[in-house]
Amino acid sequence: MKLTSCLIAASILAGVTGLHAGDTSKVVIEEPPAINPFDAAIRPITSPTLFDLAVPRTQAHAIFMHQNHPGHLSTTLGRLPVGGDFQLYALQLEIALSEKFSLVAAKDGYIDFNPDATLSETEGFANLSAGFKYAFLYDPAEALAAAFNLQIEVPTGNREVWQGEGDGAAVPSVSFLKLYDRLQIAGNLGFRIPFDNGAESTIGHLNAHVSYAVTERFRPLLEVNYFRVLDEGNGGRRFNEHVGGLVPSVVTFEGGDLINFGANNVSNKDLVTLGVGFRYRLTDNIDVGAAYEIPLTEEEENLMESRITIDAVIHF
Repeated sequence: MKLTSCLIAASILAGVTGLHAGDTSKVVIEEPPAINPFDAAIRPITSPTLFDLAVPRTQAHAIFMHQNHPGHLSTTLGRLPVGGDFQLYALQLEIALSEKFSLVAAKDGYIDFNPDATLSETEGFANLSAGFKYAFLYDPAEALAAAFNLQIEVPTGNREVWQGEGDGAAVPSVSFLKLYDRLQIAGNLGFRIPFDNGAESTIGHLNAHVSYAVTERFRPLLEVNYFRVLDEGNGGRRFNEHVGGLVPSVVTFEGGDLINFGANNVSNKDLVTLGVGFRYRLTDNIDVGAAYEIPLTEEEENLMESRITIDAVIHF
């Protein structure tokens, strides 16, 4: 009888142990989803048609720009009064087809040009440009990315607002992004190469961005943009609404990021600007930003006395 009881108890114990072992083998431990550090990266604000983030995304980027002109501009005829301002209203689009490749429409918009003297008050559409971004380096573990960008600009804009001349241009560039906890560093090196190098000048550009996340939503930022005329245009008569088309032959500088005169008397080939601003994350997929920008090079050797850029980025 005792032997029988012991055998029954042993059988029950073995069954319970087996049941527990079976339950344990069926338990699946789910790991939390990996956090991509690039989700916290912000795009630059200044020089928006040329300076973009190295990480492909699906997003819409609305831009408002107000730029004041210097009171006088340097020309081969001497200092001429200009003053006034212009406003730009634009919308950029990007569609990410994968984590490394996206299609980008970088330049469009409407320009309202309002000088005080010498030049004419005009308004019209900017040229259109579109292309792609390919992140040949995409390393979330190191929070490091680099991309090749190519835009083709088409002369679809209005000549009244310094657009629509020449045969268009190719705009290749290489951008990079590095994140260090709350610190973000980004840069871009590129060229605007016209298909008609007489009608427009060839210009190189170098852009730099640094920002710091003071909070999860607020990031102050600092940006520097450098433009260098590599090959002048022919200074031919164009943009006839302004002093009979003589501007390209008399200005001693080029137009920076938005305008290309095709000037042939460029004595000051360099333009450097400094932008200070912030970006604020309203929601998980909407950022807004603002930057105040001034030239660090000679003020009368470019069209910018100061510029305010305000934007909104919607991620999808």
